[in-house]
Amino acid sequence: MITLRGEALHRGGAAAVCISAAPGPILIAQRGAEAKLRDFRVVRADRGVTIASADDRIRLDLVEHLLAAVAGLGLYGGLHIATDDRELPLLDGGARRFAEALRSLAIPPSPSPLAVARAATLQRGASVYRFTPGAFVRLRVEVAFRPPVGEEEAEWRGDADDFFARIAPARTFGWADEYTALRASGRAASVDLESVLVFDEGAVMPGCRPPAPSEVARHKLLDLIGDLALYGGPPRGAIVAVAPGHASTHAVVAEALREGVLERAQDPSP
Repeated sequence: MITLRGEALHRGGAAAVCISAAPGPILIAQRGAEAKLRDFRVVRADRGVTIASADDRIRLDLVEHLLAAVAGLGLYGGLHIATDDRELPLLDGGARRFAEALRSLAIPPSPSPLAVARAATLQRGASVYRFTPGAFVRLRVEVAFRPPVGEEEAEWRGDADDFFARIAPARTFGWADEYTALRASGRAASVDLESVLVFDEGAVMPGCRPPAPSEVARHKLLDLIGDLALYGGPPRGAIVAVAPGHASTHAVVAEALREGVLERAQDPSP
């Protein structure tokens, strides 16, 4: 068992999570309750994703970075996640520390149960998702933000080593003028500038490491991988996401499953 400790970005204060190898489906435990990851639903997707179990006994915020590490390493079972906190720690602002911990558990990877069944283009607001069937994973994001970011793109083809080296280290980001609004909404109570990218007046704020090339796009790709993990993905096939966001991704994936654009293999475990 490995325990990871850090600060909770949104609620503030200390947070910890314990991960361990365990047979069967991925399980999440919190304060005496336990549920399978596949049975959780999204209850909030505002600057982070909050999921809840079917009976609402478990609620967990900021899950997307851990789930990105899970899916990026191809882990669709054999994992137990336990925490007494309602929010996961931010750690490095990406998924690298989660991925390092998961790799040390030596859980064998397995194929994704999700696949693109037919070509389609689905849209939510400014977010556009193009689905194409295929034998292998291919995820691509295209984003455009105000200066100093501009247009960026990033792509991942399902390789765990590539995820670990290139996608997992990409930090979460935002702009200084968004901070007041986030605080007013009860979010971003504890911001560690070493673990985030905060842009202000065409540059990063003092205390932030400068962004690496395409780091913003790579973090959006990380978020997409984490969002898809809740449904058993990333899928076999291609998804090109233009201006994706947590809320739009979850809405589009739910529609894609309803309409047969995405298909999920039947899980034989009880």
